Amino acid sequence: MQADAVAAALAQAHRSEWAFVLSATVRVAGDLDLAEECAQEAYVSALQAWTRDGIPERPGAWLTTAARNQARDRLRREVTLRRKLPLLVEPATVDPQDPADLDWPDAAVPDDRLRLVFTCCHPTLAPEARVALTLRLVCGVPTPDVARAFLVSEPTMAARITRAKKKISEARIPYRVPGRAELPERLDSVLTAVHLLFSTGHTAGEGDALVREELCDRALHLARTLAALLPEQAETRGLLGLLLLTDARRATRTDEQGRLLLLADQDRTRWDQRAILEGLTVTAGALASGPPGRFTLQAAIAGVHAMAPSLEQTDWPRVVHLYDRLLAVWNTPVVALNRAAAVAFADGPAAALPLLDELATDPRLADYPYLPATRADLLRRLGDAAGAAQSYRRAMELTANAAERAFLEQRLAEVSRAAGAEPAPG
Repeated sequence: MQADAVAAALAQAHRSEWAFVLSATVRVAGDLDLAEECAQEAYVSALQAWTRDGIPERPGAWLTTAARNQARDRLRREVTLRRKLPLLVEPATVDPQDPADLDWPDAAVPDDRLRLVFTCCHPTLAPEARVALTLRLVCGVPTPDVARAFLVSEPTMAARITRAKKKISEARIPYRVPGRAELPERLDSVLTAVHLLFSTGHTAGEGDALVREELCDRALHLARTLAALLPEQAETRGLLGLLLLTDARRATRTDEQGRLLLLADQDRTRWDQRAILEGLTVTAGALASGPPGRFTLQAAIAGVHAMAPSLEQTDWPRVVHLYDRLLAVWNTPVVALNRAAAVAFADGPAAALPLLDELATDPRLADYPYLPATRADLLRRLGDAAGAAQSYRRAMELTANAAERAFLEQRLAEVSRAAGAEPAPG
């Protein structure tokens, strides 16, 4: 078997099967750290086995079996050691040879991956730690992408994830799927994790492709399952509406060459009308359930865009109003930046520049590429080509995604020509 084919199959299995392998393994191990180690060992052993024997018909099943066997072997060795050293360690509480102790019924959460998401969002962990741990451990999102989602550095996020795992180990927080009565207290963290998973796929932090479709699809599946599992919780429907309305534009966000297309340049006739209709219906139901939360309000904003015949015909005052309501329940610098962009369309770019000046003092946005990119666009629209070029250069310094970077390079070349200067090398 060619090494390239095996490597490609393993990479695909990691993207699509990691969460299933991990969740199945942690049910045997009873410990997240041990399960992660065994799952990683299964992927390593697969490289040699698949090269020798060929890629199995069901890679995920092969990896799951290998990881669970690793966990059982580790537990058996641990039990044996404890039996030989009864005075030095506590006795084992789980007999790994008894299958009845390895798989617990989880009727409250029917989806295996979602079950592990709820488990990782344990209330004893800090909210941000729950979400970060879930994204990294369950969803397989790389640490740099998790860090970008939280507007912190990669070392800071790596330390945060390590502390969360250490707390689970030291506090002996068991792998236990919460009962239905316990789900609401963990729901906000779960919704946040699914939303950030989708956002990571919707605009990849780095690489050549703008979209990581497998992450978007995974998040949509989890959102659908959440809405079906907890229909009485309006925010589950709000999140599903938001993801459907946003993902409906997926096919039009790049051209045939993979170049980024802004909202103004997208062919709205190619938007997924079925997804838009479902998204609007779900969002309307969430809005009718009482005071809207942050996901429902974001879905309402996405709905305004979905219904607009063009960028110019968008109800921008309505969008600004919805952002005002969103800031009242979720006051973050990214929401404020998005509101400023809406103000630029509702009242003109000059009205939005002071808002960007204020946001520029927020240290959380110091390395956020969309702040200088937004400023560059406003200055370009105001005819300040030199100022726009400077902001485009700063945005390029902070952008790792190839499609976004190519778009910024193109805009930089345009404003540099307008300013009578050559653009800096990309």
